[in-house]
Amino acid sequence: MRTAGRASWGECRNRGSRSCGSNRASPTSPRQRSGTVAGTTDPFVRARYLPAAVEILIAGGDLDGARDAARDLERLAHGIDNPVLAAMAQHAAGSIRLAAGEAQEAIAPLRRAFDAWNQIGAPYLAARIRVQIGTALEALGDRDGAQLERAAASKVFHELGAAPDLARLEAPSPAKRSDHRFGLTARELEVLILVARGSTNREIAQTLFLSEKTVDRHLSNIFGKLDVHTRTAATAFAYEHRLV
Repeated sequence: MRTAGRASWGECRNRGSRSCGSNRASPTSPRQRSGTVAGTTDPFVRARYLPAAVEILIAGGDLDGARDAARDLERLAHGIDNPVLAAMAQHAAGSIRLAAGEAQEAIAPLRRAFDAWNQIGAPYLAARIRVQIGTALEALGDRDGAQLERAAASKVFHELGAAPDLARLEAPSPAKRSDHRFGLTARELEVLILVARGSTNREIAQTLFLSEKTVDRHLSNIFGKLDVHTRTAATAFAYEHRLV
């Protein structure tokens, strides 16, 4: 029996609502949100907050904190036989890998999460995951696959009237506006453009919702592919080829 006034897992997640639990005060920082989660042992309350905590921590560039929250969510999913919890755990795992620049490793958990939300009947959440799958495919050089995923997500956003998601999906990124590849993935191209604009690694991490370690790895890949050895040389390459 569920507590009166609390939406069930199916009611909350099937309607893709961001209002579940909205009567609670929302912490103002990722670590405060993590503290809120840690402050209760009720698995249903914890599972309600943990997906949001993962998303906020990723956005703040705290991938270690996001991994801690995702592990907690995975433990709950293993302990409670519930398809919604399993979908949330897979989504969290895939989102973290994508944010860490591990596009190949991100696809499998994201697809499992998509399949679960599709079966449950949560089209908005399934569409959001399709956008992430599209991002992963583009990073791997599969532009056709990425376009198919985004087109499917766009159709759902149109049908649901999800204007903010549609606007984000349709906004062209610097990488999408460029026809130049030079052997770089879409994410590496974004990093190169930001380097050429004078951004520090920390600023790039904040802009792209990555960790600084991931930015370092992207820069190492960029230097190797372009056969340059400094940020100055990479910047010169970007300007020479009109990437900025």
